[in-house]
Amino acid sequence: MGDAEGQCEVPRVEGRTGEPAGLHIGVIGGGQLGQMLGLAGVAMGHRFTFLDPAFEPPAASVGRHIQAEFDDTEALERLAVECDLVTLEFENIPQASAERVAARNCLMPSPAALAVAQDRLEEKQFFEGLGLTVAPWVQVDSVRDIVQGVAHLGGASILKTRRFGYDGKGQVRLADPAHAAHEGGPGNPGEAASAWEALGGVPAVLEKMQHFEREVSIVALRSRSGEQRVYPLVTNVHHHGILWQTTAHRGDPLQAEAERAAKRVMEKLDYVGVLTIEFFVVDGRLVINEMAPRVHNSGHWSLGGACTSQFENHVRALLGWPLGDTDPLGEVAMLNLVGRLPDPEAVLAVPGTSWHDYGKTPRAGRKLGHVTVTAPDANSLESRLDQLRGLITPPGD
Repeated sequence: MGDAEGQCEVPRVEGRTGEPAGLHIGVIGGGQLGQMLGLAGVAMGHRFTFLDPAFEPPAASVGRHIQAEFDDTEALERLAVECDLVTLEFENIPQASAERVAARNCLMPSPAALAVAQDRLEEKQFFEGLGLTVAPWVQVDSVRDIVQGVAHLGGASILKTRRFGYDGKGQVRLADPAHAAHEGGPGNPGEAASAWEALGGVPAVLEKMQHFEREVSIVALRSRSGEQRVYPLVTNVHHHGILWQTTAHRGDPLQAEAERAAKRVMEKLDYVGVLTIEFFVVDGRLVINEMAPRVHNSGHWSLGGACTSQFENHVRALLGWPLGDTDPLGEVAMLNLVGRLPDPEAVLAVPGTSWHDYGKTPRAGRKLGHVTVTAPDANSLESRLDQLRGLITPPGD
């Protein structure tokens, strides 16, 4: 595992008079992450092609768009052949598609990293193999597994599909059997059957619910040269299962522990690009939740809030260029714009703010953009956030 990227050879960027110096970068996925990745890369002299099934995805505004499904073999072949290298901004693509591209071109991160991140069972086993702490869990392939799992774990639990869950989707909470007002006692078969049916009867994992103090994540990156950088550990606040606010502070007491976990994962996978790992803070320690092999929503604050954004650094990592400084520019936070956009003039009247509109049609639960706000100190940041929270509707409200 993890040697695929080392076999890739990315062409050197050698500009000649009258000819562009940049590379042609292919991206699987064309959402807002691809759009921001393209904006960063175009500013560095590169051009982009995005493969995405949508008619007019956000990234189409910054590069060429191949409209095709993620398993379209002809489109994948075209992307692999025409581009100098390929990356992704969306991890839920068929493994066979990733391997097809990797067989013809450099795909970073590799199919091996993608395989781990796509399957919660594989992911948990991978983390445990590295000595990282995860919440107690059991594998689920039937209603009986749920009944037995609830009894084994004790307390409230959460059933998650092994694949394709994000933003609170693909999850069902199960009550603590000791307090549930159901007949049948621990692991009530009726509740278990309902949960299994709600997820479509697909393979899943059952996790013991964590009584956490906060949710945090770390955005780290590793270049093809082996250089590594890590952004500050951030605190995330979710609303109806969707990320609402991210705050970055210097000197988080759990920074070193999170960095060690991220570097262990990247080195094991011989990872190239940006990697995000989400944790729960339980009794003052980190319990790893999941990883995302791509630029991430909880790293959006870096766009305008850090010396080098996660998007620019991802491009640098792909090329083996020196990685940029990940320090924050003071105190920084990000608020997602979900469902509908607020008045941009009112938002921008708040000092230290920057506005990011992804160009999407408004729809309930849809991420339409985000606002980054910086301040010289924590008190000023909280004051500015109070103003913004009065203008921006939380997800689901």
